[in-house]
Amino acid sequence: MQVQFNSDSSVMGTANVAERIEAMVREKLARFESKLTRVEIHVRDENGSKHGADDKSCTIEARPAGGRAIGVTEKSDTVDAAARKAANTLAQRLQKVLDKSHRHDHDQRPEKAL
Repeated sequence: MQVQFNSDSSVMGTANVAERIEAMVREKLARFESKLTRVEIHVRDENGSKHGADDKSCTIEARPAGGRAIGVTEKSDTVDAAARKAANTLAQRLQKVLDKSHRHDHDQRPEKAL
């Protein structure tokens, strides 16, 4: 699973933010690793240098092998909290989507013997 991290310049103020968030997202999505080809993480500060409630945003997009991309966006007052919420939400959605596709992946009926 390839992980790509993107951010705006105002978010990168804290030490190791990219490494920290990537490690946390990898941990939350570890059980889906064999089924995902790529995960993209986008973090940004909605209002730049101004402070405000829930102004940090994290969007995570996962691409299952052979399937459509699944994306979520969460907001919080810190980038880490927004990323944690987004990773949790994405894990729940992936579980639902992959379970549903697994239920429909069954062997065709065997040939009837006459």
